[in-house]
Amino acid sequence: MTTHGLTRRPTRLASAPRVGLFGQLGNGNVGNDISMESVLRYLRTDHPAAIVDAMCKGPTTVSTRYGIPAITINWYQRYENTASGVPAVLLKLLGKVIDPFRIGAWAARHDVVIIPGMGVMEASLPLTPWGLPYSFFLLGVSARIFGTKVAFVSIGASEVKNRATRALLNASARLASYRSYRDTPSRDVMRERGVDVSRDHVYSDIAFSIPPLPCGPGNPEIVGVGVIGYRGGDADRRQAAAIHASYVGAMKSFVRWLIDNDRSVRILVGDENEPDKEVAELILADARAYRSDLTPERVTAEYASSFAELMLAMAPVGTVIAGRYHSVVCALRLGKPVLSLGYSPKFVALVSSMGLSEFCQSAKSPDVDLLIAQFTQLEKRQDEFRQAIANGNAAYERSVAAQFAELSAVLLATDGRLERSSTT
Repeated sequence: MTTHGLTRRPTRLASAPRVGLFGQLGNGNVGNDISMESVLRYLRTDHPAAIVDAMCKGPTTVSTRYGIPAITINWYQRYENTASGVPAVLLKLLGKVIDPFRIGAWAARHDVVIIPGMGVMEASLPLTPWGLPYSFFLLGVSARIFGTKVAFVSIGASEVKNRATRALLNASARLASYRSYRDTPSRDVMRERGVDVSRDHVYSDIAFSIPPLPCGPGNPEIVGVGVIGYRGGDADRRQAAAIHASYVGAMKSFVRWLIDNDRSVRILVGDENEPDKEVAELILADARAYRSDLTPERVTAEYASSFAELMLAMAPVGTVIAGRYHSVVCALRLGKPVLSLGYSPKFVALVSSMGLSEFCQSAKSPDVDLLIAQFTQLEKRQDEFRQAIANGNAAYERSVAAQFAELSAVLLATDGRLERSSTT
């Protein structure tokens, strides 16, 4: 019997399964980290005997914040902040030779490796083939060799135009023992990319398993504006500067409009990366130069290094405009009406599932007049939307519970069986 090409192990899974978490974790991406935290909560609740560690981009943060052992994915990471020029190139090349053995040895020590959530099959933001796509491929090959199960859990996917990137990601998906997606468009695009998804299920984003901060509706006169250092996707590198300027200009104009219409603004930075922070500072400086009479609390910038901190920063606001996917998730989790200024179909799928399909725009070409009109409607109908969001949250919680139940049945069953549950 096989599942996604994996032959069933003849031995029983250990009562203390060895579970590895793999991916771009601990390096400042709040969305990726909350996906990991969701899986950790599930393992600690449903499989407390599991022995868990991680191979990731930010092992120090993962070990410190989440209390599990962690190592770097790439051997070269130890030199990336110190090496330059020709030595850096040579060390990178050496790393590409060493990494297959490091990843293979790590995979061999585990029963299951989980890639938790995240847009790992996307190229909606810049992505190089010899980074994570290559690492995922090495993991998949190693897992096949050593009989380790690899699970892509509630992941996102998009069209990938770069041939090498697409080939590596598709091969990684085919090598996996288990795949599920956080929305239907993700599964559909994987089918279009030639991957057999007939046995793959769609569940909600696993971040919806995180309990929301009790905060109430917030102050309707305070607006949360979540920003992103957006420069287009993988295919937009030549237009990156123009896309960035258009986005920043639109956000400055919108914040000015909010100020002129007696709103207070919280500029929300939901990731620990410098481009997001730079955009926040540009918008903040523009608002204060535009209206020198403003008191400091009228326009502030809030910096979050975790999903919990982002919830705290977002709790006092009445409505949210957000440019990062998990800032939209955070707003919905808190019951906040949200306008999505996103960069891929996943934003449309998410807000549409909560009854907010008319409140989307593309970050690549934002229309300020439309943004103002959408925001005005969002405020007027906020009570209606809060009820729809509450219903959506409840449905998503049930969906995540079903996802984790399937993981237990398919990957962590103690008799080694790989039959799927009937959950869809």
